[in-house]
Amino acid sequence: MSTQQLQLLIAIILLLMAISLLRSLYVLFKDNGNPTSKRTYHSLVVRVTLATALLTTMMYGFYTGKLQSRAPWNNPALIQQQPAQR
Repeated sequence: MSTQQLQLLIAIILLLMAISLLRSLYVLFKDNGNPTSKRTYHSLVVRVTLATALLTTMMYGFYTGKLQSRAPWNNPALIQQQPAQR
């Protein structure tokens, strides 16, 4: 799996999580607190499953080196260029 494919997979999972969240909100209002309806629970299960898939995909990407952090605190070149402040 290439870096672009991995990034696309992560974007798709994030999109599916957002869709699941919106669907759950709709179901919550539509059921109006009906205690026999389990649709909100099922939406939660879908969201947790997607979150687990996202976490696993990101761990795979970082472990294989296909994903890298671009955070400023993870860049050793920037840290060495800045003088020490006291």
